[in-house]
Amino acid sequence: MFMHQVKIKVKPGAKQDKIESVADDGSLVVRLKAPAVDNKANAALIVFLADFFHIPRRDIEIRVGLKSRNKVIRLNGIDPQLFQQALKTIK
Repeated sequence: MFMHQVKIKVKPGAKQDKIESVADDGSLVVRLKAPAVDNKANAALIVFLADFFHIPRRDIEIRVGLKSRNKVIRLNGIDPQLFQQALKTIK
């Protein structure tokens, strides 16, 4: 089973859910419509990443940063080539 750890910088309260860019440190900058209240942004992030990487939600875990905008996410069961292909779609 393949696993990736990804740094994420979350920007809640956006107009749409999207990966805005890859930051200089390699982290993904993700905009989410959900507010940073009552764990809504964390739940929305998991749903968004599951759709983006085409993996089940149960295979995504927030390892660091449950109450922070800077997070470390673990993606389980994603093929390294598919992971890299998905990242190439970010504009």
